[in-house]
Amino acid sequence: MSKEINEEQAQEELERGYKQAEEYLNDKDKMDKFLMKIENKLETIPVAGDTLSKIPTMISLVKSYINKEYTEIPLGTIIAAISALIYWVSPVDLIPDSIPGVGYIDDAAVVAFCLKQIGDDLNKYKEWRDKK
Repeated sequence: MSKEINEEQAQEELERGYKQAEEYLNDKDKMDKFLMKIENKLETIPVAGDTLSKIPTMISLVKSYINKEYTEIPLGTIIAAISALIYWVSPVDLIPDSIPGVGYIDDAAVVAFCLKQIGDDLNKYKEWRDKK
């Protein structure tokens, strides 16, 4: 098993979650439970690194969007962010999270690919949030 995934694999994994992301967007209870699950997983990671450290901002963006506090963002950005979070929290991924030292490499690759796509929108959100 390769210890790294390439950008094409990351894109496939991201796109695989789009449908489920849309379902979460349409069900506030499911979304709330999902976001709580992510926050709980974040607490278990000893060192998040630069890419995974952006996950709390992605969570905040999704919450602000769901609560209609911040809607000046393309729907595709929200769906991509949720999809990356779905992959990140999923116990079934290319490299199981339970493998010490390498378990989060694929998660980080999918999140990093997503950030390449939504980075500008995420930065605009952070600027908006910081001005609140």
